[in-house]
Amino acid sequence: MNRAVAIGIDLGGTNCRGALVSQSGQVSGWRSIETELTDNLTVFLKSLTVFCQDLRTAAAEMGLDVVGIGCGAAGVVDPSGKIRSAPNLQLLNRFDLQGHLQRELNSPALVINDANAIAWGEAQYGGGQPFDSFLTITLGTGVGGGLILHRQLWQGKYGGAGEIGHLAVEAEGRPCGCGSHGCLEQYASGQGIVRTFQELGVGRGANDLDSFGIADLARQGDPLAQKAFDLAGRYLGQGIAGVVNLLNLEGVVFAGGLSGCLDLLLPSLEQELARRAFAVNRQQLHLVKSCLADRAGILGAASLLFDRLEHR
Repeated sequence: MNRAVAIGIDLGGTNCRGALVSQSGQVSGWRSIETELTDNLTVFLKSLTVFCQDLRTAAAEMGLDVVGIGCGAAGVVDPSGKIRSAPNLQLLNRFDLQGHLQRELNSPALVINDANAIAWGEAQYGGGQPFDSFLTITLGTGVGGGLILHRQLWQGKYGGAGEIGHLAVEAEGRPCGCGSHGCLEQYASGQGIVRTFQELGVGRGANDLDSFGIADLARQGDPLAQKAFDLAGRYLGQGIAGVVNLLNLEGVVFAGGLSGCLDLLLPSLEQELARRAFAVNRQQLHLVKSCLADRAGILGAASLLFDRLEHR
């Protein structure tokens, strides 16, 4: 019996999730903690290391052998595993997270952009399996993107491909953590929807709600909450139209916590797609919600780690 597992980590701006993943995609030892939001890099890394060590201990208790760590991390990650830019985890900017994990855990490690890990997880185990070429969009604290082209993960020369969240949808719009203005992430992420709702509902206690609370209001018929999601969907449609006009993809897979609100986003998203995308590019385009929930990034990162070990 093959008892080899990889530690799969999905490190986001809000939560850090992890599990033990077999080469066939079986998941065990699942756990999740809130991401340690601190300006102290040492404290942050200690928390992450302890999280990984706990998973290694769990593996030993189950009689499993850990062969390495695969980690999907929010931000632009170069091919060496160094984080070049992380708007939602800025203390990791220019930090060699892959090297750190290898040293601290004395084990092979792979660090990749979290949306790329999710895209690969969807390609191998989830909603992307029917497609040769598709885009995964992660909706959560930010907006991420991962591209699968001809069944291969496309990261670009330096690991920066797929960043749909930083396409400009408003030329002089809201400032973004990446240093630009008007990025899609500032309007279609959970934080972006909250900000839109606050701007629409000044003076009515709008500051007390997160994006899921606003979604609840929208489903109850609140016009301002519905408007906030309508605008987010419209901006998403604008961004997706640009990508599918460029690449003529077969599908878009929506993942991340906010994908649970896809029903509120789709009407205006599809309307914007119809307005902006070439007919030949949109008529056969499939819009799919992930069936892997919050496991996609963990599965993808672990699968990529196994692939690297096989081909080293």
